[in-house]
Amino acid sequence: MNTINFNVPTYTDKTIDFIKDVLESAHTSGDGKYTKLCHEWFKNKLNCKEALLVHSGTAALEVAAILADLQQGDEVIMPSYTFCSTANAFVLQGAVPVFVDIRPDTLNIDEKKIEDAITPKTKAICCVHYAGVACEMDTIMDIAKRHNLLVIEDAAQAFDSYYKGKPLGTIGDMGCFSFHETKNIMSGEGGLFVTNNEKLAERAEIIREKGTNRSKFFRGQVDKYTWVDKGSSYLPSDLIGAYLYSILEISEKIQEKRKAIWNKYNEAFADLEKQGKIRRPIIPDFATNNAHMFYMLFKDLETRTQFISYLKENGIYAPFHYIPLHSAPSGQKFCKTYGSMEITNKVSDTLVRLPLYYDLSEDDLNKVINVVKNFWNK
Repeated sequence: MNTINFNVPTYTDKTIDFIKDVLESAHTSGDGKYTKLCHEWFKNKLNCKEALLVHSGTAALEVAAILADLQQGDEVIMPSYTFCSTANAFVLQGAVPVFVDIRPDTLNIDEKKIEDAITPKTKAICCVHYAGVACEMDTIMDIAKRHNLLVIEDAAQAFDSYYKGKPLGTIGDMGCFSFHETKNIMSGEGGLFVTNNEKLAERAEIIREKGTNRSKFFRGQVDKYTWVDKGSSYLPSDLIGAYLYSILEISEKIQEKRKAIWNKYNEAFADLEKQGKIRRPIIPDFATNNAHMFYMLFKDLETRTQFISYLKENGIYAPFHYIPLHSAPSGQKFCKTYGSMEITNKVSDTLVRLPLYYDLSEDDLNKVINVVKNFWNK
């Protein structure tokens, strides 16, 4: 039986050529030729002051958390329906993530529930653009301004996605992207830290290089470099930069293909939604769709379990997503929950993600659609 994986990493002939070029250059460590090319590419794409490659989306969040200057017990408001890295970055700085529920339409943090969760200890809001669909950023930025809070965008899934024409990751004080192999643009692992704040940009460069002013030294701004701030080894190898740059060169083709797949799923399952069997993704007017993910929501956990098993029997791997952080052992140990998590819990029990990747063939796409429909006929 032909197996259809949930995800298959993308690479090209140039990927191999660029990686070979790095190996032959005798410079495989950080901030090499391809890393610098990626920096310029993202600065132009995002129209931002600083874009720094790091070794993962997790690392980007950790850089942001250090820059937030959090003290022990400070609080950061965020959704519980996200990957553990979103919370872990702040826990490592001694802060307390405070979870609020998500919206039923976009599955993003419910901006109407943020303000009630603010206390004198609150220092930041970390919003997650789930499935690459924008949070309601005007409201979030207004709340942050009135309460003097930082806004950190977890844009791990949000490459090439926009809020009212603004690139996600560039609206708040800091943005964090992931290039994990499951993302639209990938390099196996890898991430990006973004900011439009010059002071944050200067310090981020230092934090990223183990807390040293090494980059200033190489630019001739200081006569020697030394340890000047807290930090860690967040630089990726230039091998990662080479892989990533080869994918950036075909990013428009990747996005065109992913959107075509997403649109075909969306059209194919419209009748199932009309019949009340599933709910398809909702893209609000203020957001764009970067086709990071096509998910379906079911009525209950039992139906979803049967559905996943049926697809697996037919050689298709379609996973659910997050276990809410508020219900995880470390979430209960290190974090707080404000208010009901009713929607978060429901979505966690009923969401399924379908295969969606650049090299998904037309035959495999049609098979997924047919098997999904056959489940309901059965």
